Amino acid sequence: MAQTFVLKTLLDFASAHSLKGYPGDCAKLHGHNWKIEVQVQGQQLNDIGMVIDFKEIKRHTKEVIKELDHSFLNDHPYFQDHNPTAENIAVYLYREIQSRISDDRVTMHSITVWENDRNCVIYSE
Repeated sequence: MAQTFVLKTLLDFASAHSLKGYPGDCAKLHGHNWKIEVQVQGQQLNDIGMVIDFKEIKRHTKEVIKELDHSFLNDHPYFQDHNPTAENIAVYLYREIQSRISDDRVTMHSITVWENDRNCVIYSE
């Protein structure tokens, strides 16, 4: 069996949203301090013994979350066609980070999106 390394880093951003069609308070404008856990994987180490530098994972992730930080998610182009639920936020983040980070040695493993200290969604493909 081949070795696999899974690297995880944590970042955060703040944003507001309202859930379309939700039968409760979350249909109203409200905000979260989102925490995200980005996990990437690889099987080969580079010449200095890394799959990828954590700084590179963070750089790519920061590029993506910069678009969402301190914004109203419902106004973002992706969420014009997708309700800004934690699940859809996870899909968006995963795919955007994946498009920046994946190569022949490194791929996305999963993303965890925490909307508070008790509730999160984990997404992978």
